[in-house]
Amino acid sequence: MSSPIDESVRRNSESEDAETPEHDPHFEPIVSLPLIDIQTNEEDEEELVKIRARLYRYDTADHEWKERGTGDIKLLRHKINNTVRVVMRRDKTLKVCANHFITPDIRMNVHCGSDKAFNWSVFADYADEQMKQELLAIKFGNPQNAELWKSKFAEAQEIVRTKCSLYTQDQSSDDESSITRSEDTDTPEPKSNDKPDEDTKKAENADFVVLKLKDLKVESNKTE
Repeated sequence: MSSPIDESVRRNSESEDAETPEHDPHFEPIVSLPLIDIQTNEEDEEELVKIRARLYRYDTADHEWKERGTGDIKLLRHKINNTVRVVMRRDKTLKVCANHFITPDIRMNVHCGSDKAFNWSVFADYADEQMKQELLAIKFGNPQNAELWKSKFAEAQEIVRTKCSLYTQDQSSDDESSITRSEDTDTPEPKSNDKPDEDTKKAENADFVVLKLKDLKVESNKTE
């Protein structure tokens, strides 16, 4: 049983809590910072796939694999040019650790016999803002993600090979050159630097001599 003093203290505290309203002060900022749209250079591209993975690069100086970063690796297709590039950024810092275009001749190889890792060689990677030839390896969390990456990479190569203007123009020019070569084979044109045969030379020399003889006869008649 509580004493009268404790009871009075409790009632006073309850009355103070009831009378004191909640105080939420609001202060206007001294400096206003406007919102800025950050350009990622991915605005004209569509995402084909995005998978979390860990990326490695082979260091030729130390002859060992070194970790390059962990994050989401993406395949981005350009909406107009139909080029496809690999882009990967590290977690938290968002620093680029892979940035290169896909070409039809890239081979995706199983890495160290694992069903969750692949390696491939790229001629020009721009992760460090300058062109470098790199041997890269990537490891996924499970075999399903690894198989998805391999299939999407193959689809991207087919898009580049059949729809990218850089490769379709080369194929059309090769076809035109082959047609031209076949036409030249069927109906060869005479070469301008062909040497005349000996009979032609003799005939031309004979005609020239005859003309000179006629001129001489005419001149001799005049003198007589």
